[in-house]
Amino acid sequence: MALDQKTIDELKSALLKEKEELEKNLERIAKPVNKNTGEYKPTFSDIGTDRDENASEVEQYTDDLPVEFALEKKLKDVLGALSDMEKGTYGICENCQQEISLDRLRANPSARTCIKCG
Repeated sequence: MALDQKTIDELKSALLKEKEELEKNLERIAKPVNKNTGEYKPTFSDIGTDRDENASEVEQYTDDLPVEFALEKKLKDVLGALSDMEKGTYGICENCQQEISLDRLRANPSARTCIKCG
């Protein structure tokens, strides 16, 4: 089941929308290091200088870090899927090299693996 151009365009549109949302969410808590690769650096808020304010800064940073990591990973998956589209390898499981089902791609356009391998 090779994907037709209409389906690829539909999935690409979904990926581009998701990319834009991920970048907006990331930029609330991090600064881009390299947007082409989806790398961001978490920001450290400067709330103030007293002890309680410093504790709040550290707490906010440690709360943001796992969120930033998860968003960055998802963004890298989206960028990888868009790159695969350009190379003509989109929709192929990176583990077993079999086609990823259209239902899975519609549910998660950045899927890198088929149901069996995922």
